[in-house]
Amino acid sequence: MPSFFKMSLTEVLKTLNVTKAGLTTEEVEERRKQYGYNELAEGKRKGIIQVFIEQFKDFLVIILIIAALISAFLGEIESTIVILVVLILNAILGTVQHMKAEASLNSLKSLSAPNAKVLRDGQIIEIPSREVVVGDILSLDAGDFVSADGRIIENHSLQVNESSLTGESLSVLKDEEPIQQNEVPIADKKNMVFSGSYVTYGRAVVAVTNIGMDTEIGKIANLLESAQEKKTPLQASLDEFGKKLALLIIGIAILIFALDMWRGHDLVDSFMFAVALAVAAIPEALSSIVTIVLAFGTQKMAKENAIVRKLHAVESLGSISVICSDKTGTLTQNKMTVQKVYVDHQVLEHGELKMDNPLEKRMVLMCLLCNDAVTIENKEIGDPTEVALVNFGEEHHYDELIMREKYVRIDELPFDSNRKLMSTVNQYEGKHLMFTKGAVDVLLSRVEYIETSEGIRRFTEKDHEEIEGINQNFSKNGLRVLAFAYKEMEMDHSVSLEDEYGLTFVGLTAMMDPPREESHEAVAACIGAGIKPVMITGDHKITASAIARQIGILKDDSEAVEGMEIEKWSDEMLKERVADLSVYARVSPEHKIRIVKAWQEKGNVVAMTGDGVNDGPALKQADIGVAMGITGTEVAKEASSMVLTDDNFSTIVKAISNGRSIYANIQNSIKFLLSGNTGAVLTVLYASFFALPVPFVAVHLLFINLLTDSLPAIAIGLEPYNKKIMKEKPRDIHEPLLNKAFAGRVLFEGILIAISTLIAFSIGLSTSDHMVASTMAFATLCLARLLHGFNSRSNQSLFKIGVFSNQFIWYAFIIGIVLLHLVLLVPGLQGIFEIAVLSPSELGSIYALAFMPLIVIQVYRVIFVKNN
Repeated sequence: MPSFFKMSLTEVLKTLNVTKAGLTTEEVEERRKQYGYNELAEGKRKGIIQVFIEQFKDFLVIILIIAALISAFLGEIESTIVILVVLILNAILGTVQHMKAEASLNSLKSLSAPNAKVLRDGQIIEIPSREVVVGDILSLDAGDFVSADGRIIENHSLQVNESSLTGESLSVLKDEEPIQQNEVPIADKKNMVFSGSYVTYGRAVVAVTNIGMDTEIGKIANLLESAQEKKTPLQASLDEFGKKLALLIIGIAILIFALDMWRGHDLVDSFMFAVALAVAAIPEALSSIVTIVLAFGTQKMAKENAIVRKLHAVESLGSISVICSDKTGTLTQNKMTVQKVYVDHQVLEHGELKMDNPLEKRMVLMCLLCNDAVTIENKEIGDPTEVALVNFGEEHHYDELIMREKYVRIDELPFDSNRKLMSTVNQYEGKHLMFTKGAVDVLLSRVEYIETSEGIRRFTEKDHEEIEGINQNFSKNGLRVLAFAYKEMEMDHSVSLEDEYGLTFVGLTAMMDPPREESHEAVAACIGAGIKPVMITGDHKITASAIARQIGILKDDSEAVEGMEIEKWSDEMLKERVADLSVYARVSPEHKIRIVKAWQEKGNVVAMTGDGVNDGPALKQADIGVAMGITGTEVAKEASSMVLTDDNFSTIVKAISNGRSIYANIQNSIKFLLSGNTGAVLTVLYASFFALPVPFVAVHLLFINLLTDSLPAIAIGLEPYNKKIMKEKPRDIHEPLLNKAFAGRVLFEGILIAISTLIAFSIGLSTSDHMVASTMAFATLCLARLLHGFNSRSNQSLFKIGVFSNQFIWYAFIIGIVLLHLVLLVPGLQGIFEIAVLSPSELGSIYALAFMPLIVIQVYRVIFVKNN
């Protein structure tokens, strides 16, 4: 592809085979056949049916489907219906979530300008932007969106806002001069304009060099297509756990089936027993419960200004070890603000100027009068730098419209990108004064006098050195500096460029897009929680480093690097150095993805925050993408997992703490389900090995798994927030859900539940009535698991966390108790659930045995678990 930014204007037109008169109609048609329309191609998307079917590919789900089919074959229709209903509901939820998340390219397409002004057949016409072709001559004016990439061939003080593409907050001042360097980042291609940006000032004529997928936005669209969405740690853990659990269940079921056949039992009965064991072992409602707990978590987070677009991203937040954050609008206010003023040989903070001091008052008024921006009804109109000066005036109780009416402008020299100055002539206290603002080096070269509190005198070399030193100090701290001067005029002629000499220097303003007030505290909280904050921005290195230093991200200048440097690094070299870097400046979308991947390859869970089009691919590549809701583009929002409605970095910290808490609660819910199922499996295994009757029928197991288990599991997932959780380090992404400590607790608690159930079963068998024994085993297991919900709220004792601090577990317990006693005591339900009528002493035994696991576990925690 030709490097148009390096070419002269003649070479550009020759390469594009076009003149300044534009293309003819015939040439347009030929080029459209060659290049196509100016639109973004849409990749092949999965249909809703395909997405729905893919929800059933999970190994555990496949085992459940097989169990359902076998149950149907053997006449256990209730089991089949319940299992299939749960699986279909999960598949519907997964499908809806997937389809919502795949709108990134549509947002990119809608970003394109609806119309464009082009020169064809020698005349300016307005056409839909999709009809622009390579070689078209575009006419751009203030307020226009740029519809294609192009090379500037005529420039009249053009300024373009490219923040959504580059991340740089300030409008870019353009020119038409060739650039000599071979490799230049997008933000420094001052003689080019890019699709998706918009003109804030001036006008230009542009030759279109790239359209559609060949534009910079098109490249981002390709990156979005190729960027891979990651499974969250919980998804990965559940997938791995599901495979291991399924294999274990199959092994045990085959073993029991073979043992029964060896003992000469009936084939169908033996097979049914094995299927019952599989149903008892698999937590059918696990996926639903996890989804419900995550959904409740998202509702809580939405109230705290964090909207989660993908449910599983909630728990992923709790595992984040790196946050790659955009600067503009995320860590900063996305609003240029005057920070310091130099006047009368002193540097003042923006609010320290006194309006009873004539020189300081004049400095403020110059900011308002040599300015075209306005603020009306909280709406800011104009260049961000000039808006900052207007706000600076309002801070000192001067309204720009009132001041401009009082000090009437009678002539002006508009800002010009070549001379880098702007001048206005105003009536000021009976005189005609020309106020001039502009680049420090340019304005100082035209100054002959300086005004201080001692009066006006000649501008000396010492003055020049002092002001240059102040300017350099401001610049090192990331401040954008403007110089101000004035000159008394005799209005016997219109003001001309020659009048911008012999000026009297007054002062400097230094401005920047300042950090949000809460950013420093949020960064400190991240570091305290073991999370590495990293700034990735399109702004200059000096500006980025200054902000990063203020909020605590940057400790040493060696931790900052520019995109051009990492461009030269291999992926392996970047991976080696990434942990030592905290600030990346002047980066492109490709750099952002490489940085995220480098962290991921080091085993980190990475969050990426951003608001621009250029952030889209990295947001999608990251383990969790966080978009800004107010300043964010639709592309960023659609590519993200979470959207912040207040654009506040500190909201991410709240979201992370919620994510950690939710993950811990989900883990406790899973432990509750597995320990209860372990108790059921051990009971069945014991009965099988010792040739006892089957302790449960399938309908018993389904009642426990889907009714008395589900509500306590959900209630455990709603356990109140643990304040100490943000003092812990992020969970290791490689740590499996079922680690040794977790498995040990599940087995220990499952054994206790099994012991109680088997004792109840033995008491029932002593009556020589198998149905009584089965009913006692069922009732004891059911009640023990309901009570075990209190154990599963935490690894601490109930006295430590508060017996009544989670009201939901009490609601679940009461509902479960009511359902159990309806089955045990209502004659009509006894028949459906194959329940025997129990005596008062048998019911008493059930209650006593069911409480045993709760008492043992709580006594153990009171004695041994003291430091958690």
